[in-house]
Amino acid sequence: MVLDQQIPLEWAFKGPYELAQRLGGRLDAADIAGLDPDRLAELFAQRPALHRYPASMAARVQELCRVVAEECDGDPTRLWAGARSGQELLKTIKALPGFGEQKARIFVALLGKQLGVRPAGWEEAAGTYGEKGSFRSVADIVGPDSLVKVRSYKQEMKAAAKAGKAGTAAPGADGRAASKAGRGGRPAARAKNS
Repeated sequence: MVLDQQIPLEWAFKGPYELAQRLGGRLDAADIAGLDPDRLAELFAQRPALHRYPASMAARVQELCRVVAEECDGDPTRLWAGARSGQELLKTIKALPGFGEQKARIFVALLGKQLGVRPAGWEEAAGTYGEKGSFRSVADIVGPDSLVKVRSYKQEMKAAAKAGKAGTAAPGADGRAASKAGRGGRPAARAKNS
């Protein structure tokens, strides 16, 4: 999940397998946490790179592995095994390196929908990602058909967001809609991909 950011789903979820191959066939949180950071960045950057931003994602993965090694004795299931409520689970996931609000909610949904981790209130903690029958995220992908549905949903959301931006251009001083270049002819700031 930590790699699922600004790259295609398949690339993100193939990353752990590729990293395991580069590490001799297995993934171990303590081993990764203890690697020289430059060496891990090199492994991420080897072609094909494991992420669009190999150095920063290698650092983030190493931070996450330190948490798993030190706080969970190397067992990532301990992150969610003791959660008494969906909100507690969400709080635990959000505290992990690389997990913001949305990614944490998606992960809570994935745990509930696909791994049976369902403390009281998990669906509410997952937000719309926890809805039954939805096809919004990786939490809903169980095969090729559901992957197509999730991709379709994401494309619809991007198109709607783009249409919303185009329809809400603020008028300039002369009452006409502002151009894509910001004031003073500088390019407008780009919105961060979510």
